[in-house]
Amino acid sequence: MTTTNIAIPEEVYSVLEFRQHDLPGVATVNCALKGFEPKIAFSWHLSLLINCVDLIGNCLPSPAEQQVLYGFEDKLDQLIKAGQNALFLARVTHDGQRELIWRVRDPESANDIVQGILRTKDYPREFDYRMEEDTQWEKAAWYLNNATAAHTTHGSI
Repeated sequence: MTTTNIAIPEEVYSVLEFRQHDLPGVATVNCALKGFEPKIAFSWHLSLLINCVDLIGNCLPSPAEQQVLYGFEDKLDQLIKAGQNALFLARVTHDGQRELIWRVRDPESANDIVQGILRTKDYPREFDYRMEEDTQWEKAAWYLNNATAAHTTHGSI
């Protein structure tokens, strides 16, 4: 992997509410990536799908479940983004699941991190993940196309 100095934008979030299969969903999207370049440097799409346990109405996680998920997400985010290896794209909550999405520079490094977590069972909830090459950012398009500055916050996920 070639090391290149890339200006990573400060994360700015847009909250999207949606309905799918007659259930509500919420996506928190890093809309700072809309104009980010060079996108090709982060050509891998990492999606991690967590199964929520403690659910309330409409198959959404309870406040206590949210706290469990946030702790795990913060740890994952720090590990996966270490060394500017990834950009956080979105967190999606829908139908008893939480999906976390990053754009990744070095897929082997990110895969090693996730495999290490699985191997040591260092996770509070069962999860699955997939990493696919996506040089055109097609898998990120829905999130970025629907992200607006209307409901934005700054900071970490």
